[in-house]
Amino acid sequence: MAHLQYFALLGGCLLLTLPLEFLFQARVYRRIGRLVRAMAAPLLIFWMIDSVALVRHLWTYSRRYTVGLVVPHKLPIEEIAFFVAIPICAILTFEAANAVYSGRVVAPWRRDKGRRRYEGRHVRR
Repeated sequence: MAHLQYFALLGGCLLLTLPLEFLFQARVYRRIGRLVRAMAAPLLIFWMIDSVALVRHLWTYSRRYTVGLVVPHKLPIEEIAFFVAIPICAILTFEAANAVYSGRVVAPWRRDKGRRRYEGRHVRR
């Protein structure tokens, strides 16, 4: 069961940041093409860096904590999952914060019945 811990952790990260898409209108999953383009270059760069580090024996991966599936250059599938999941969480967080600070949405804890939104500002009725 130890070999699934890393996938569980990455799944938890994705699950915990998923509400940002809806509560703060982060619009990350709705613009999947942009997400893929934003993540493609870093994914390839980190894949190459890890591959070089593995070939030069700068670091290794524990067989106990990996499922045994590898992609080209002997990189564990968990590492690719990390290169996908963590940037998605970061982009979701950034876009949610940007939505609040730009005034596009009002943070759920700041909403009350006595206020309404008018041109990005709160105005008393």
